[in-house]
Amino acid sequence: MKILIVQDYLRSGGTERQSVLLANALSAAGHATTLLTFRPGGALASSVSSQVTRVCLQPFDCGLDWFAPGLTAAARAPAFELILCMGRMANCYAGRLQRACPTSTVIATMRTGKPLPALFRASLHTARHVVANSHEARATLTGRYEIPADKISVIHNSLVFPASAAPDSATALRAQHGATATTKILLNVAMFRPEKNQRELLRLAAGLPDSVDWQLWLAGEGPARAACEQLAAELGLSERVRFLGFLRDPAPFYAAADIAVHASASESLSNFLIEAQAHGLPAVAYTAQGIGECFIPGRTGWVIAREDRAAFHAALAPLFQLSESARAELATAARTYARTTFDPGRQVTAYLDLFTRLHPRAQP
Repeated sequence: MKILIVQDYLRSGGTERQSVLLANALSAAGHATTLLTFRPGGALASSVSSQVTRVCLQPFDCGLDWFAPGLTAAARAPAFELILCMGRMANCYAGRLQRACPTSTVIATMRTGKPLPALFRASLHTARHVVANSHEARATLTGRYEIPADKISVIHNSLVFPASAAPDSATALRAQHGATATTKILLNVAMFRPEKNQRELLRLAAGLPDSVDWQLWLAGEGPARAACEQLAAELGLSERVRFLGFLRDPAPFYAAADIAVHASASESLSNFLIEAQAHGLPAVAYTAQGIGECFIPGRTGWVIAREDRAAFHAALAPLFQLSESARAELATAARTYARTTFDPGRQVTAYLDLFTRLHPRAQP
């Protein structure tokens, strides 16, 4: 098949990681795969396989996520059989691409909990099909946006970092950040954007009992980081909070941590939570779209009503006291669930089966 994946920019977010993973996997499976971005460069640009054809529309980085000069011409030229739009900006162009490329099958995707721009909403109706990355996202599409149910497929995100780091490296990493064997490390890996709500994690941490030896590790970069660092200082948490920056591979930090915590107000399916589960971490998270599909609720993860800090603390309390045997049992259940449900090979096969169904004349 000739497949085009459209993404505005290869920043370090979850959708961008999924785009790169999918492009690399489809190319490795023998399909002529092109990854087109509006902006050149980005934190994940070097992660794209040399087998994948790269196209960048902006001759230099204009800093504009929506600016896509020559998009329809680039999509028409090689006569792609499948065009997959990833991310909000790319999906805003999905309708235009379907009209400009009537012989191609354009697939829009729903991978966000944010309100959708008008062009995105129109594209959902114009594109031939829509992929939602959670069942809750599918329900939003049918309910709020009135997309026919038979036009939607659910394909969960793939695990990007499924492998655990060696125990000795995890011990060294903990020591590097001043954590002892008894320190409970709360971890969050996400871009620093307002909707990811790291500010709430800081306020939750400030309310933890003094009797608990804890650290909060926040990995990621973004426009909200400076404000979060200032808040940590204001709350007197600077000695307990670690701002780790962008991690190209966060696997060692998952291995070193004890509990995954998440307060995002906008999700469709959290890559961070499924990766944390794959590394055996229990999770406590505020409710958002798709959160309950990231783990086994009440067994390997706990969904908390938004802003209910008392309930969040109550869910954390027994996790601070887990025996080694109970922790090992929980970790095994979490790893099994995540590595089965979000196995990359399973997700790539689901996409290829969908492509074949939607465009049966396409040849591998």
